[in-house]
Amino acid sequence: MEHRFSLYDKCVEYTDVEEAKAAGIYPYFHALTSAPDTEVQMDGRRIIMLGSNNYMGLTTDPRVKAAAIEAIEQYGTGCSGSRLLNGTLASHLELEEAIADFLNKEECVSFSTGFQSNLGIISCMARRNDVILSDSQNHASIVDGTRLSFARTFKYRHSDMDDLERLLKNANVNRTGGIMIVTDGVFSMEGEICNLPVIVELAKKYGAEILVDDAHALGVLGPGGRGTAAYFGLEDEVDWIMNTFSKTLASLGGCISGKAVAMNYVRHKSRPFIFSASIPPAQVAAARTALEILKQEPWRVTRLNEIAAYMKKKLSALPGVKLYESGNDLVPIIPIITGNVIETMSMAMRLFYAGVYVNSVMPPAVAEDSCLLRTSYTATHTNAQLDEALGIIAKVYNPANR
Repeated sequence: MEHRFSLYDKCVEYTDVEEAKAAGIYPYFHALTSAPDTEVQMDGRRIIMLGSNNYMGLTTDPRVKAAAIEAIEQYGTGCSGSRLLNGTLASHLELEEAIADFLNKEECVSFSTGFQSNLGIISCMARRNDVILSDSQNHASIVDGTRLSFARTFKYRHSDMDDLERLLKNANVNRTGGIMIVTDGVFSMEGEICNLPVIVELAKKYGAEILVDDAHALGVLGPGGRGTAAYFGLEDEVDWIMNTFSKTLASLGGCISGKAVAMNYVRHKSRPFIFSASIPPAQVAAARTALEILKQEPWRVTRLNEIAAYMKKKLSALPGVKLYESGNDLVPIIPIITGNVIETMSMAMRLFYAGVYVNSVMPPAVAEDSCLLRTSYTATHTNAQLDEALGIIAKVYNPANR
């Protein structure tokens, strides 16, 4: 009988997961039975968590939890509508005003997730006749945002400012629209900081606007943890700053901050904003409270930077451990190079069974030959936890135990 093609064909042919599980090296979907903290219970095991983006350690803070509970008591569990129609709470507006003030921007618009925030700003602001120039290692939400726009998109080689200028020159030939340069502030897999000073210089030279994704920079870089632009003293030179609430702000959601005229346009033209339900009250309250704690307790930023420097120094000294060189000692994302998929999954599971959780980073997050074990840290990690984790990593990576 002639084969009839089906949309399910690709699913049946995808056997990678079953093969990894059969080999005992499948590293994903371990179930947490405790709160996401520096130590967790996962699959019935005590695990030191080195795979979270809970940078300030606020997901279990009593003040953040109390604010979320109080918001549910006042507003209920959800908004039952989009922000444009019936889903705007006073607390949404208060959170947006607080974020804009913190980042020294005119206004802020919040989205239901960080992923949606990039979809919402890019697909809305970059339209037909416009050009987007995007770093080749930008986050997937940026990639998908460029696909949803009708703009022509070109990727420049990762952090290659000469390649960016080449594309800017080309974009200015017979130019009929605007140019958006998009970059991660801190690259989420590698822990690198973008070369924002040169990007700003080139944007001015060629008449482009800049969007910085600061999902992994809020609470990490700059005075008070205000992010990449503040770190370089370039807050006035960046047009839009994207943030997510699921990391430093211990919640769920995201936002874009920028000029009032652009934010007004986004509120009325961005499809991901208009056609999505608004952030639930508890998540708004959690993010708002976490932001206030970040402002009131700057020691968290300092402590996180100290942990990053300490762990980078100690990990780099371990036999068998090869770190991805990010070029800084501030960012609490420290990847260990593994090279290929099998080695990545195998080492992740060996660490897991020994008591340390790290993230397996494989395609499509990175190239096939650039797989990583991504370690990340929290301001509330204790020295004892860090040293225990280092001991476990040293034992697993010891050539005698391989």
